[in-house]
Amino acid sequence: MARINSRQIRAGHLSSEPDGLFFCLIARLVLRILLASLFLFAGTVHLAHPPFIPFPIPAILVSGVFELLGGAGLLVPERRVQVLTGWGLVLLLLAVFPANIYMAVAQVKLPGLHVEPWMAWARLPLQPLLILGVMWVTRIWPFQRS
Repeated sequence: MARINSRQIRAGHLSSEPDGLFFCLIARLVLRILLASLFLFAGTVHLAHPPFIPFPIPAILVSGVFELLGGAGLLVPERRVQVLTGWGLVLLLLAVFPANIYMAVAQVKLPGLHVEPWMAWARLPLQPLLILGVMWVTRIWPFQRS
């Protein structure tokens, strides 16, 4: 059985109960893999199907590359990579949010993809949840007190 130290418990990363520790580790791993898959898929789609925005090709290529890097970075267990990936994806999600709002309001149709207008609206409230999920799996939130 893994030993749990008091510093880990105070940091909010682990439960004092062995079952809580196991659940937390499994939940974080499952969410990390799901988020990595989401960002790898989104990055691939953005490289193949740029939506209408000013300077669409450079903007979509850059966001697609960063989504791919972020998805891959989520799978690297090195702490420094996790922190960099976490903050990078948070900034990316914040940066693309105005484009997501525009796509919902303007009912932008994507060439080659069948997207209903409600889908663009439904993804807007998911953006903060994605941000929180990224921050949790990369352990940049909850913020630790020194």
